[in-house]
Amino acid sequence: MSLVVVGSVAYDSVETAHGKVDRVLGGSATFCGMASSLLTPTHIVAVVGEDFRPADIDRLRRRGIDTAGIERVPGETFRWGGVYSEHFETRTSLFTELNVFAQFEPKLHGAARSADLAFLANIHPALQLDVLRQVEKPRFVGLDTMGFWIAGEPDHLRDVLREIDCVFVNDEEARMLARTGNVVQAAHRIHDMGPRTVVVKKGEHGATLFHAGRAHHMPAMLLERVIDPTGAGDTFAGGFMGYLATQPDIDADALQGAMVMGTLMASFCCEDFSVDGIERADIDAVLTRHDGLRALMVNLHLDHPRLHAAASRSRSLQVTA
Repeated sequence: MSLVVVGSVAYDSVETAHGKVDRVLGGSATFCGMASSLLTPTHIVAVVGEDFRPADIDRLRRRGIDTAGIERVPGETFRWGGVYSEHFETRTSLFTELNVFAQFEPKLHGAARSADLAFLANIHPALQLDVLRQVEKPRFVGLDTMGFWIAGEPDHLRDVLREIDCVFVNDEEARMLARTGNVVQAAHRIHDMGPRTVVVKKGEHGATLFHAGRAHHMPAMLLERVIDPTGAGDTFAGGFMGYLATQPDIDADALQGAMVMGTLMASFCCEDFSVDGIERADIDAVLTRHDGLRALMVNLHLDHPRLHAAASRSRSLQVTA
């Protein structure tokens, strides 16, 4: 099974309390593809400028990513710069230079067209819809969007939402899209728009999966040191989609497993600038981290025997009273 990822490949300039980097590899397709390629063959479709370093293409290829869909055109590569507050409560964008990305027209060729799964990263919803017309028979399509498109291109966004399986949004975007202040109600309304699966990202508080009338919350990994959370959401989506590509059936169990893998991959992203943390992660490191996450989930298990014992004591007290 394979995955095609359509989005941005960019250069980021980021400053956090732990340091400052300039013109490092970034972009939604980059973070997603670096995560998914650990699990499944991945094709990236994007556009870069003449300034894009050959060494960065090599980094993607060493990860096993098919870069044939990354088009190089005259001009400069998409650039973004931002600074985070000391404890990552806020992020301020310093500049966004679309450059060649402003004229991006995704073109899928060969193996990318016949990919089993597709992830439509954060680009204009009309382009996302165009990509869907090019993918031959995807068995699962995930989509990311943002407030800019929700407010500015609602009709195009609704058109593409009708044709996908899963949408990734943060809690603010979910409320904005569904026009309600309650995230649970928002998920139900988004289901009515088309996607059978809604993933609401909550940053350091994890993510919640809404599917088949049920909600499944996954806490984020507890990290001793967060260096840079840039791209963590796209990395989560890459782990999520990459895991689904390994599954014979995409059912509720597979989706919950995808939530786990997305959480694990996002944790590696946050431990360094750019894609350096993801690049160092191999499958053994992921499995080791999974053991830690599983221990955390066991500690949170609602069927814990002590909970039932406490409930029994409470009933006894009520009877006595």
